[in-house]
Amino acid sequence: MASFNFAAIFTDHMVLQRNKNITVWGSAYSFTKIKAEIGGNSAETTSIGGKWSVTFPPMEAGGPYELKVTDGGGGEIVLHDVMIGEVWLAGGQSNMELELQNSLTGKEDLAAIEGSNVRFYYTQKIAYIDDYFHFAERNTCWATASPESAKCWSAVGYYFARKLSAELGVTVGIIGCNWGGTSASAWMSRTYLEKDADTKSYIDEYDKAMEDKTFEGYLAELKEYEEWYNAWQPKINEYYATTPNPTWDGAQEYAGPSRWPEPLGPKSPFRPSGLYETMIKRVCPYTVAGFIYYQGESDDHKPDTYYKLFKALIEQWRTDWEDDSLPFIFVQLPMFMNEGDEDFKHWCKIREAQMRVHQTTANTGIAIALDKGEFNNIHPIDKEPVGYRLALQALYHVYGKISADEAYGAIYKSCIRTDGGMLVSFDHVSDGFDVKGEKIVGFEIAGSDKKYQPADAEIRGDKIFVRSADVSEPVYLRYNWTNYGDVTVYSKNGIPLAPFRTSRNDV
Repeated sequence: MASFNFAAIFTDHMVLQRNKNITVWGSAYSFTKIKAEIGGNSAETTSIGGKWSVTFPPMEAGGPYELKVTDGGGGEIVLHDVMIGEVWLAGGQSNMELELQNSLTGKEDLAAIEGSNVRFYYTQKIAYIDDYFHFAERNTCWATASPESAKCWSAVGYYFARKLSAELGVTVGIIGCNWGGTSASAWMSRTYLEKDADTKSYIDEYDKAMEDKTFEGYLAELKEYEEWYNAWQPKINEYYATTPNPTWDGAQEYAGPSRWPEPLGPKSPFRPSGLYETMIKRVCPYTVAGFIYYQGESDDHKPDTYYKLFKALIEQWRTDWEDDSLPFIFVQLPMFMNEGDEDFKHWCKIREAQMRVHQTTANTGIAIALDKGEFNNIHPIDKEPVGYRLALQALYHVYGKISADEAYGAIYKSCIRTDGGMLVSFDHVSDGFDVKGEKIVGFEIAGSDKKYQPADAEIRGDKIFVRSADVSEPVYLRYNWTNYGDVTVYSKNGIPLAPFRTSRNDV
């Protein structure tokens, strides 16, 4: 019997990152001599403090290989069917979590998935580390693509990997590390959150909520909530399954008011820094090509803080992986609003923060998904274009396979006041624009009074001229500055014009 173990993420069928040093680690009795071998490469170490780690030199794509580790005393573990290819971590909340079987074309894609050169590891979704946590973690494993195994894979992650595999001709592995309803603060350490007063507010609010709670009292509160939820959720499911044109208000009238989220406490996945400890740290520092990320919906209550929060998250992950230039590619939030909601324009600010992060942070990419939202559904199901657009960003920024204009849609650059209107210039519009629908909508203009009026827009080659009869001296301009609205302007490559405003001081 071996005196050591691999970390849970190292299993049969795994994908290891090509052309980078490959880190492999695990646990062992102290002072155990460890020798690891793969593809003609070997590495040795001695465990210290119950842990061991070795690093292999870069390898070219290929396989399958065997990874063999011995302890010098007759103990041996061999992992089979190991591929060398591209590995990406897919992080975020529910729209990254949305399963392939539930995506718009999921059934067809699953039926044709056999033999796909994509593999998947799902970091277990347990928000509290106890004895059961470690038991369950040992049962996680890498999966190869089949109609059954891929049902629960991240749809966005799969479509991203499928496109990369087809273009690069290598196996692509996705590490799923996401949880619905979570703030970015759940995926960062307490230390990083406390670096800035705005991001520290997440910690302060949690600490204040815990002031008068005992652990036993919290557990009793959680048990009561779970009993309520187990009775309430089937009624919600029944309502949506049997009601034409269902609404969230109608669902709550049918099943009772929602009490989500669960009580905040040490076992809550929504607590700050919680999933950083129970998910991110469990797979770090597995060697990866980079990160893809889809999140922001659950931080819409603090849209003015999101720029700092998101920048800090990227810095945190890169620091933990000891690579300040590790690619980080993310989705800009799509259109969304529930029926009956007021348009608070807080999703606009999240989108703006995401674009600012992209434009101010090196080695990041942004997939514009404005047109892939759904009215009254925070979980839009058309995920293939989202994964595809993420892949385009990777093919440009990371692999150099395509040009910037192929990877991007139009992004606001500058504007000048002329002819009683504003002439707007963009990056990434070498081929001009397409308009979907009867006319361009979504542009607004304001004068010095900052009172926006709907505006007419006219395409002039690679620019757009915008004017409103109600604003004689325009000062401010914005496009699709709404939580939900029609998307009509696209680049020739099918990617929509990114939303923008010309000044963050316009209100």
